[in-house]
Parts: sequence; C-alpha cells; structure tokens
Amino acid sequence: MVNTLVWVLAGLALYSLVAMGLRARGLLPDSVRVQGPITTIHTQRGKAFLDWLAGPKRFWRAWGNLGIGIALVIMVGSFLAVLFSAYTTLTQPTASAITEPRNVLVIPGVNDFLPLSAAPEIVLGLLIGLVVHEGGHGLLCRVEDIDIDSMGLALITLLPVGAFVEPDEESRQKADRGGQTRMFAAGVTNNFAVALIAFALLFGPVVGSIAVVSGAPVGNVADGSAAANAGIQSGDVITQINGVDVTRAGDLPAVLANESRTVEVTLKDGEQKTVERSLIITGAVPRVVDGIDLSGDAPPTIQSVNGTEVHTRSELRDALQNRTVATLQTDKGSATFAAGALVQVSADGPLAAAGAPAEETMVITAVNGTRTVDQEALQVALANTEADQRVTIEGVLDGETVSYDVTLDENPRTGGGLLGVFTQPGISGVTVDDFGVDPYPAEQYLAALGGDGEDGFGAVSFIQRIGVILFLPFASVLSPGLNYNFAGFVDMVTNFYEIRGPLAFMGGSLFTVANVLFWGGWVNLQLGFFNCIPAFPLDGGHILRTSTEAIVSRLPIRDGREVTRAITTSITLTMLAGLVLMIFGPQLLA
Repeated sequence: MVNTLVWVLAGLALYSLVAMGLRARGLLPDSVRVQGPITTIHTQRGKAFLDWLAGPKRFWRAWGNLGIGIALVIMVGSFLAVLFSAYTTLTQPTASAITEPRNVLVIPGVNDFLPLSAAPEIVLGLLIGLVVHEGGHGLLCRVEDIDIDSMGLALITLLPVGAFVEPDEESRQKADRGGQTRMFAAGVTNNFAVALIAFALLFGPVVGSIAVVSGAPVGNVADGSAAANAGIQSGDVITQINGVDVTRAGDLPAVLANESRTVEVTLKDGEQKTVERSLIITGAVPRVVDGIDLSGDAPPTIQSVNGTEVHTRSELRDALQNRTVATLQTDKGSATFAAGALVQVSADGPLAAAGAPAEETMVITAVNGTRTVDQEALQVALANTEADQRVTIEGVLDGETVSYDVTLDENPRTGGGLLGVFTQPGISGVTVDDFGVDPYPAEQYLAALGGDGEDGFGAVSFIQRIGVILFLPFASVLSPGLNYNFAGFVDMVTNFYEIRGPLAFMGGSLFTVANVLFWGGWVNLQLGFFNCIPAFPLDGGHILRTSTEAIVSRLPIRDGREVTRAITTSITLTMLAGLVLMIFGPQLLA
C-alpha cells in the first residue's frame, strides 16, 4: 500500500509541472510567481494600513527592542542545544520516531505526531503564525522608514501557508543597524505574543470548563484479549465492574484484582458487556520464551502453568508462589523458565559487590526467604528494607541456583534499601494481561493543561505548563509509561471529557476552541524558536549579523566587514551541520 508521504510528494511534483508549464506559456499573471510547488501572490495593497498602524513609533520600537532581547537569549540557547544534540548523536546515536526525517515536516498525516484529525487547527495555527510573523516585519519596516517592494500570500500548491513581506534591499541597508535588528526580531516577537495569549486563554477559562468524565477511559484494547472478544472498543468508558463503581482509570487494577473469571462490565452509555477473562502475553524477552511464537497480530493466550489452568493474573501468581520454575503452555507453543524478577546486575551496585557477575542477567526468586514472583514482588520486598541492612538474595543464574548475602545501599528515591539492579517488568520479563484494556491518561493531560486531575508532569506555573505543552504531542516517546500522544481534544478523546463550568453554554464547540488555542500556541511557539536559530536565511541569522557588526565596529579592527562575515558564516555552517546531524544522524549512525 502506498503511504501518505508518497501521495503527497507525487501531488507536489504534478502541481509543479503544471504550474511551471503555465508560467512558461505566459498564462499566469505578473502577480503570481511559481517556484516548484511554492506559489506566491504579490500585491502592493495594505501599505496604507501598515503606515497607519506604524503611527506610535516609540511604542513599536520598544516592542522591537523587547523582541531583540528575547531573540538573543533564544539564539544562544538554540546554538548550545544544537551543539549538544549533535554531540550526543555522534557519541550515542539512538534512532527514535522523533528523529525520523519525515517528522521534521509540519504536515499532518505525514508527521507521525500530527494526526489528520488535527489538520484544520494545525493549518490555521500555521497560517496565523506566518501572517503575524511577516506582518511584524512589515510593520517595523514602516516604523524604521524602510520601503516595502511587495507583500502577499505564500502557498504550497493551492494551500495557503502564510504571508510574506519583501523589504526594499537598498532602503533596508540605509536604515541604521538598530532599526534593521528590530525589524528582523519583530516576527518572532509577534509569534511569542500570540502563543502567550493562546495559552493564557487555554489554561484559564477554556480548560476550566472541561472535566474528565467519571469512569475509566479506554484508550486501546489489545487484539485477542478478553475485552476485545467482549466487544469493548477504544473510546468506551467503563463505569462499573460487577456492580462496583469505577470512577477513574486508577480504580481498574484494584476492582479487577479479586474478581472471578467472568465479569460484567457497564459502559458510560449504560451498555453491558460480559467479559470472560483470559491471560495473554503482552510482552516478553524472546530468549526466555523461545518456544512460544510471539509473531503475528494476535498475542499468545496462556492455557496453563505447570499443568494448572489459569485465566487471571492472580491465578498465575498463586500458581507460582511456591514454584520457582514455570512451564507456560499457550496456543502458540510452550516454554519453561525460572520464574521470578529478571534483573541485570549493575557493575557498581551492592549485589555485584557481594559476588554476582556484573552486567549479567539473573532471575531473583526470593529476598530473605520471601518469594519474589515478579518485578512487582521484588520492589515490595526491597521497599521493606533499609540502607546497610544485610539480606539474602536467592536466584537463578545461567540455569544454576545461586545465593548472595548483600549489604544494601540507600535508595535515594525511596529511602529504603538499594540492591543495584536494573529490572525487567513482569515474571522473568514476561508481562501478561487478563483483561486487555489500556486506559487513556485523561486526568494527567487535563491537569497538564491547568485543569482538575492528577498531574503526572509536575507542571505548576504558567511557564512550566508551556514547556509541557511543547512535548505533549510526543508524550509516548518522551514519557515512560505513557502510551498516547496528546493531539488536543480530537477523535475519541472527546468521549473522555465533558463540558461544564463558565463556558458550558458552548457545548461541544468548546473542544474546537481548545484545539485551536492548543495548536495555535504550539505552532507559534515552534515558529518563534525555529526563526531564532542563528543561521541564514532565518531571522536569527540576520540578527546575528547586525549584532556581530555592532560588536566588531567597537573593536580596533581594520576590516570589520570581513571579520563579521567570517563569524556569521562559521556559526551558520556549524548550525546547519548540527541540524543535519540531528535529523539524519540517528538513522545513519545507530
């Protein structure tokens, strides 16, 4: 099947051929210019409006000076960030979805983190961002008495992506250095102003009128799981299980912990589903279960352990409580392995100091005689210890039973005992699920935006929330434990929220407003940061040149222009090399 990117590229190529053919035949008006898939429409209209708007020149010059300060700080920060990222790519290349070249493009449906469902809001935010950006340049041109050759719209094929202002080059060069710098900084200043306004509205009255519905929101249902077989789908909200109320996602594990194999599930709309629970393997270290086929869409279903039929996680744990060896029989084969907490021994930890081979993996089966069936049991056992306590660790290493007397260090996170291991989740790295529902973190995302709920991001101030928002579209990659990116209140996500409070009269349209503010602020912030990169032809490159000229002009140097050119060219090439390495390096070097 041809992917979306191929269709997009084919469409751009076809448009370019047709548009350039029309231009060659003289069929396009003089105001329309074509360069590949990029079309620009030029006009002289709007200059009178800019002249009127530029009236309070002292105010706009102060606004421009503010922008220069902001831009310079971000330019230094972006230069250091790019250098650090490039160095990290060279020394520790790690490929991830974020570093895929296609994810640099702000094209919904092509960029994995920008869904098509959010395309209208993203495109609107991009259009607003480019209009205010170029409008800022045009306005400061008139404030600084710089003539404008033309203004207009820029389009990719027939899709408007923003506006542009073309200063008269001769007039610009006649302007003083401060005036030029203010003009170049005006665009990013406007972008940041739009972002701040959008986020202030989003964090305040808009999110204040949105609440999480009562129940456990279903983000995903595992293929072949008990929930999938019962007809539970993504977007459903579970409100009861066997008559017990479920008010939030965190209630699910406790409600399901001691329930029987058959459970009655009630959804938000009142529909009831009968779920016959069965154990599926959701993840495993391949070498542990090398006799079980993990390929295919449907996960293996566990039929028995050591000959005992099991259907729930509690039944599986009970069956292994007094057994350190597990023989799993599934519908896709069987495997026998030591059952416990699978760990890797840290080279400088207490367990290695007690004689365990460093950097090797072993299965811990007991701590001070207490059985550790899985990672969770090991964590509970260690939570009841303290620093300098001597414990006996029993386990299996390379098929042999081993035992170590370990003096624990202090765990800086919990204050309890530290063993010095890296753990794998589940039973010997095998994770299972007897229900099959992965809850959507509706509370965390709403709290991150300033609403009520449990905030797992630690955002408390306005600036911190803005920082969190920058990363929400990539949450599943950047935040361990989160399986979903936040793209706004789109698609099924609206099922997990309700409108109430001061803006309740807007009904479902408030979600659209929230999405416009979310993506409008996000895009403008990204545009501002991107244009502050100190490299030509970006605004940051022009500000770099004028700022360098201002410094060099004060030095006892004979040819200041050549020195300025050498400095700006070196920084620009360094930035471009760093950006190329950041984008393409992980795939080439990893």
